[in-house]
Amino acid sequence: MAFDPLATLDKVNPALYKKMKDNNKAAFSEGAIPIKYKLLLAMALDAAEGATDGVTAVTQLALNHGATKEEIAEVLNVLHYVCGGGSIYTASMGMSKLDNL
Repeated sequence: MAFDPLATLDKVNPALYKKMKDNNKAAFSEGAIPIKYKLLLAMALDAAEGATDGVTAVTQLALNHGATKEEIAEVLNVLHYVCGGGSIYTASMGMSKLDNL
């Protein structure tokens, strides 16, 4: 079973936990934008926000949903252009934890 970073929230505030989980399902369901692209977007946003662990988790999910290394590389180019070098360090640190990249 995958690690749930919100598990403690479920113990403290189950109603908020459910809202968070429902929102996650809505955000990452199949729609006009394929899931892998939504996950690549989330990866870039996590990197821009400095969330290394988020980059790790979301990049793995994107790979699991068919994202390629080439697609990740292009996202990193856009990320660098829009958010600068710091976001690339965060992305690289997060992705360094993946065995399959």
